[in-house]
Amino acid sequence: MNDKEVMAQLSEDTQKVVAHFEDELKKLRTGRAHPSMVEDLIAEAYGTPMPLKQLATITTPEPQLIQISPFDPSNVAAIAQSIRANESLGFNPVDDGRVVRIQIPPLNEERRMQIVKQLGEKKEEAFVSLRKSRHEAMDVIDKAKKDKAIGEDDAKRQQQDVDAKINDTKASIEQISKTKEQDIMKV
Repeated sequence: MNDKEVMAQLSEDTQKVVAHFEDELKKLRTGRAHPSMVEDLIAEAYGTPMPLKQLATITTPEPQLIQISPFDPSNVAAIAQSIRANESLGFNPVDDGRVVRIQIPPLNEERRMQIVKQLGEKKEEAFVSLRKSRHEAMDVIDKAKKDKAIGEDDAKRQQQDVDAKINDTKASIEQISKTKEQDIMKV
């Protein structure tokens, strides 16, 4: 594998890490309703566990309200139960037989701090994934150096390029995280 292939693979890996991190952040509450808060919850429908996004249309008609309109009204109770069962969200859905509504309560200071802590955990998971990608790239470079496919100077340069890419991605994740934390702490 030449240095362009190593960097292309590393670039692809880091983009996946950042995209996954951003997807995970969408699930964190900020005090405003957002469909991604509940779309991946699993509900029992037709004897099979399914994500809500496959069972219903999820909308936010108001900033503090999530509305879930099942494609099949017989699934309303199962959807409401799956939301109630998820303690990390702490939502209490109301269903009228056709639609499930979730009123998003305002966040108190303690709950905001818990969410910021979850943000830190997700950021650390992203950093672990970055370290794994860096380790894989460095292994490829070391193997090429051992096999005499590249020289010592080329290996050193490639390792510096890998470290630069990883540091740029870390900075990007830090910035995304800081922005999200400000959003969470904003009253």
